[in-house]
Amino acid sequence: MSEQPNQETAAHVRKTRVGVVTSNKMSKTLVVEHVARVPHPKFNKIVKRSKKYYVHDEKGEAQIGDKVRIVETRPLSKLKRWSLEKVLSH
Repeated sequence: MSEQPNQETAAHVRKTRVGVVTSNKMSKTLVVEHVARVPHPKFNKIVKRSKKYYVHDEKGEAQIGDKVRIVETRPLSKLKRWSLEKVLSH
C-alpha cells in the first residue's frame, strides 16, 4: 500500500510580490503595481505584464513611489486580498 502525504500537515506557503505603490489615497489601503516579465506563449519574447493589487497597510507607512513587498492574506474586503509585508526602498 502506497503512502500519501498528509494534506493537513502541509503548511500553505503564501504568495509574495514586489511592486511599486501607485496610490495611497484610501484609508489603510494601497494600490501596488506589480510588473512581471514573462515569455510570450507563441514567440517566446520576454514581455511585461502589469497587474494592480489592493493592499492592506495598517500603519500607513508606505508612500507613493515606494518599492514594497506584499504577501497574500485572507479576504479583507471586496478587493483586498494582500497585506503589506515590508517597505523595501523609498
